[in-house]
Amino acid sequence: MADTNSALTHFEDVFSGDTYETDFTAFPVEDQILDPQYDYDSVDITRDDWEQRHGSMWKYRELLPITDTDNIVSLGEGETPLISADRLAERAGVDRLLLKDEGQNPTNTFKDRGASASISGAVQQGIDEVALATAGNAGQAASAYAARAGLDCHVFMNHQAGDIQKQMTDAHGAQLHLVDGKLPEAGSAFMEDLEANDRYSVATFHTPFRHEGKKTMGFELFEQLDWTTPDHVVYPTGGGVGLVGIWKAYQELLELGWLDEDAMPALHVAQSSGNAPIVRALDEKTDAHTVWENPNSIARGVEVPDPGASPWLIDIVTESGGTGVQVSDDTAIEAARDSARLAGVEVCVNPGVALAGAMKLGADGVFDESDEVVVLNTGAGCKTAHHLSSL
Repeated sequence: MADTNSALTHFEDVFSGDTYETDFTAFPVEDQILDPQYDYDSVDITRDDWEQRHGSMWKYRELLPITDTDNIVSLGEGETPLISADRLAERAGVDRLLLKDEGQNPTNTFKDRGASASISGAVQQGIDEVALATAGNAGQAASAYAARAGLDCHVFMNHQAGDIQKQMTDAHGAQLHLVDGKLPEAGSAFMEDLEANDRYSVATFHTPFRHEGKKTMGFELFEQLDWTTPDHVVYPTGGGVGLVGIWKAYQELLELGWLDEDAMPALHVAQSSGNAPIVRALDEKTDAHTVWENPNSIARGVEVPDPGASPWLIDIVTESGGTGVQVSDDTAIEAARDSARLAGVEVCVNPGVALAGAMKLGADGVFDESDEVVVLNTGAGCKTAHHLSSL
């Protein structure tokens, strides 16, 4: 047993300001998103301290919500490379375009960061069984980390989810509940089961721990760019957990005095034209989304028609000076192929949406020629290889 020196103090609802003690487990709370809060004045850490640590995202443990190292469940997630893609930068009309390659995480997506944090949170709170609904990747990640921790795991997923995700979720020993329809139907079955069996949820924005893991992407970007920020970050957005995490990382860097407010990057939402509720809300300048009827995209990870955190996401994008962009599936597939052929980086269709979005933003004049742009590769090409190959 060792103290992580986490500065965690309590959980707080981002909308109402209601507060909860850190041992609170009765989530989800209706119409609330619980967000861990920290005493930043108590953080005794330097950039050199973080820079000298290696092994996983837990190098940033002072600003993560786990208080005892024995409760950390890790598979070496994080510390993924930031890869310069010169030929893609030229196409986008910018000075530098960098791919944050989250495909190199243990189960090949950025979901491992959230799974590590949420399963660690479950262990910290004395839980022995977890559950979630997923389009695929989050379920695979949760099942891997639950297996690592020795927890039972229930995953609600659609029949149409990818074979890799279904097969590996099963291989990790999780109880896989396959549901007809799409993500909303899997979510409904999950909520019915959650209420009937009083399970502990590690689903998107149910647990206060999951988006904290995604926050480490923002810390890493800051460190990898020599403690500076890019001009723009383009993020493939479904539920938006990663976008919230990156934004929160930069807010905490401001609190530590390591970042100037005018140095914040513009955060851009990229979605599929077959499902773009956040982009539509940004275009219409509304405070929240309306449900996207009949979602239809092969980019399953961003095919979230009813993202509950939309007011928060819209505020974040607007405050950062970002925007929204939507692209077709065909354009996303071609962008994913361009990443493989022009940068050597294998990306699946979901981050293909972000890369195609970055190209559209460049063509629309959103970027300047001198800009540095980061595109999040949230998942490796193997996740949707059948869409990328002509074989």
